[in-house]
Amino acid sequence: MSGARRILIDCAIIFGVGLVLALVGPFGSFAAPFELRLLYWLAMSYAGYFLYFPAMRGMVALAPRLQLPEPALWAAACLIVTLPMSAVVWIANFVWHPPSWPTLEQALAHYGNVLIMGALVCALFWFARQRHRAQPAPEPAPTAEPAEPGMPRLVERLPPHLRAVPIALEMEDHYVRVHTAHGSALLLMRMRDAVLELDGLPGALVHRSWWVARDAVQGARREGRNVRLQLAGGIEAPVARAQAAGLEAQGWF
Repeated sequence: MSGARRILIDCAIIFGVGLVLALVGPFGSFAAPFELRLLYWLAMSYAGYFLYFPAMRGMVALAPRLQLPEPALWAAACLIVTLPMSAVVWIANFVWHPPSWPTLEQALAHYGNVLIMGALVCALFWFARQRHRAQPAPEPAPTAEPAEPGMPRLVERLPPHLRAVPIALEMEDHYVRVHTAHGSALLLMRMRDAVLELDGLPGALVHRSWWVARDAVQGARREGRNVRLQLAGGIEAPVARAQAAGLEAQGWF
């Protein structure tokens, strides 16, 4: 799915969230006219989206480099981004009452309220993203052409337009994402079974969730003690620290 289409879908979801909040009228807003509530909650919902969404996307990209679970980084980002979001909400609340400097107790309570709303929306997008990532590739039709002679058996599981020598395999929950020069697809199978169906294609398990083809490696990037292999097609694969010395000795980087 393209980035622009993803944002449009997200904005439609956010509109629905804002509409529901306007109808419910939480945090004392129900006393205001519906039109004012709708304007307020839509503004807060979209402001939250454009604050939280980039932070969540950044954590998705950062998780493999730090070798940390995405949920933990999402939670950390939510806690941090709630600070500027709290300031935005505090200013917007001048709609309901005159400006006043909050006490420490009021500021903490305000932060907690904003955090609850932000965490709920972030959780919504987290589960939606996980569901999207878990969609398997469609099985090839029975009449589809077989893979070219000499191709690993795993290639025959891919849609015809993606069939090529695998560049890398990436574990995603109970699925394996097969990266090729034409794109990638999810297959419902275990990593070890996928590697067996590569039929001896030269490569290695460079990380607990990554297998990389030897011929696909174009370079390596170091970030302190962390190493990431740069593969054909702009793909990057993290190298487990326990594997780094052995792979370096074999001339992988």
